[in-house]
Amino acid sequence: MRVDATTQKLRAIELWHDGYQHHTRAFALAGGQCDHEAVDELNAAISLYSQSIDLFPTAEAYTFRGWAYCHFGRVDDAIAECKRAIEVDPEFGNPYNDIGAYLINKGELDEAVQWLEKAKHAPRYDPRHFPYMNLGKLYAQKGMVMKAIAEFEEALRLAQHEAGGDANASASISDQLRGLRAMLN
Repeated sequence: MRVDATTQKLRAIELWHDGYQHHTRAFALAGGQCDHEAVDELNAAISLYSQSIDLFPTAEAYTFRGWAYCHFGRVDDAIAECKRAIEVDPEFGNPYNDIGAYLINKGELDEAVQWLEKAKHAPRYDPRHFPYMNLGKLYAQKGMVMKAIAEFEEALRLAQHEAGGDANASASISDQLRGLRAMLN
C-alpha cells in the first residue's frame, strides 16, 4: 500500500509535535539542567524529530533537532541542522534566529548579526520578538548601548502585541531596557 505525500506530511508533523512534547518535558524535569530524566526526554525528542525528517523533512523538525543537539553541547551540529531547515523553507525565521543565538554563545558576535537580521525579516516567525532580544543582547555585549536599546524597544513592542502578549518576555525586556538606560545616566 502506497502512502500519499499528504498523509506522510501529517504523520511527520505529528512525530515532530510528539518530539516537541518530550523536549518541553526535559526542561520541566530538569529546570534547565540536564539530569538523567531530562537527557532521556531529549534523546526521545531527537529520535522523534529524526523519524519526522525521514518521513517528510520540515524546517521545524530540523530546527528543533538542532535545538536539542545544542542542549548536548553539539553547537556545530545545531547550526548545521538550522541550515538544513533553511534549505527546506527559507521563509521560516526560527532557524536564522537560532543560528544567531548559537554564534553569540560561541562568541562570534559579528557573524551572528546577519543571521538575526534575516530572522527579523523572515515572513514566517514565531515569536517575532526573539531576534530583536538577541540583537539587543549582542549590541549590549559589544558596548553599543543605543543600538541595544533600539532592539530591546522593538522586542518589547512586539512581545506586548503578539497573540496573548508574553508577560514574562515583556518583564525581562523591560529589565534589560532599564539597565541599559541606566548606563546612559
